[in-house]
Amino acid sequence: MATDIRPRDPVLPPTMVPLATLIGRELRGGKSEKPAIRYGHAAFAKRGEDYFLVRPDCLRVPGDASSSFSVFAIFDGHNGVSAAVFAKEHLLDHVMSAIPQGIGREEWLETLPRALVAGFVKTDIDFQRKGETSGTTATLVVVDGWTVTVASVGDSRCILDSQDGVVSLLTVDHRLEENIEERERVTASGGEVGRLNLCGGKEIGPLRCWPGGLCLSRSIGDTDVGEFIVPVPHVKQVKLSSTGGRLIIASDGIWDALSSELAAKACRGLPAELAAKLVVKEALRTSGLKDDTTCLVVDIIPTYQTHLPLSPRKQQNKFKSLLFRKKSQNFSGKPNKLSSVGSVEELFEEGSAMLEERLGKRFHLKENSGHLRCAICQMDQPPNNDLSVTSVDSFCPASNPWEGPYLCADCWRKKDAMEGKRQRDSTMSR
Repeated sequence: MATDIRPRDPVLPPTMVPLATLIGRELRGGKSEKPAIRYGHAAFAKRGEDYFLVRPDCLRVPGDASSSFSVFAIFDGHNGVSAAVFAKEHLLDHVMSAIPQGIGREEWLETLPRALVAGFVKTDIDFQRKGETSGTTATLVVVDGWTVTVASVGDSRCILDSQDGVVSLLTVDHRLEENIEERERVTASGGEVGRLNLCGGKEIGPLRCWPGGLCLSRSIGDTDVGEFIVPVPHVKQVKLSSTGGRLIIASDGIWDALSSELAAKACRGLPAELAAKLVVKEALRTSGLKDDTTCLVVDIIPTYQTHLPLSPRKQQNKFKSLLFRKKSQNFSGKPNKLSSVGSVEELFEEGSAMLEERLGKRFHLKENSGHLRCAICQMDQPPNNDLSVTSVDSFCPASNPWEGPYLCADCWRKKDAMEGKRQRDSTMSR
């Protein structure tokens, strides 16, 4: 991970529209044809700790080509490669295992944000059991038709360059230096935030979390750091218009050198593979090879196009647009402000680190069974005298009832540790 910090761009305000409304518009307008997906990759290694994942032909329903979706991810490891390799090999499977079988596309997309949270946390728990101290960022992108869902921990960013000339951030940087809310969460959970202190009391470098000295507030792995460095991802889901758009997914080796606007501008009008190479080239030209530098470019375009065409830029400020807001509900049942910006409509956004807010209340019963299924690890447990179907979790004190789904004992301990409610132990601590 790079240690020098440059100011990051502000995030575009959320732009939300209910998913069912959008799918209905598609069907009524005869625009249900899936887009073409073109992608390219480029990288230069300094430490060799960046990994990426490309799965362009996943299926929601085995054997049904019409249920296809694509997955792209970047993992920027630190303190070794083991966490990045583990996340690359297991994260997607854990996310998919948290989605009920046999549901339709609309419900699948609505369930995906919760499944991403469960998958990230399970991957972290499983890796920590290995007892290795490596850690990694993770930015996982799921493209289903014109709908894009992005989950991320750390500072590997995903941006969207849409055809109307608006560049949007689809991730939030979990850097302690820049994220005040994350600093407050870490300290409230028992961590300490400060700079490296040299002899004589001089402080240098970016803000870090102690113990461990990590610059990030969220990651997968990092067994030797406190549990307040959590694996709970920020999740954002958007719907593109039928003109499509371009995703640029990259490790911080790119974003410490280039702003989102400069990265998008460097490769407009070019095929995805060449675009990825030019983004990396521009980052190296600007700052040199200070860190691993990895970039994925994904074009989501009409099937008659070979790449995203260069469109005239609108006269507007960076990351700004006219907002039209209304009230609605997100998947957790909390009121959210919805809006519409350009050709991109937002379906969902949530970044809380609290599992009770992220997992909802529908993940605890196994279908057609009296068994309870853990919302994170997906393990089943039959009801007994201590744990009933109607009492979602027996670990929760009556004075502060748990409003989330059923969690098994191990995952409950993980939840408590992330919230600073218990001391670290040998198997689940960071």
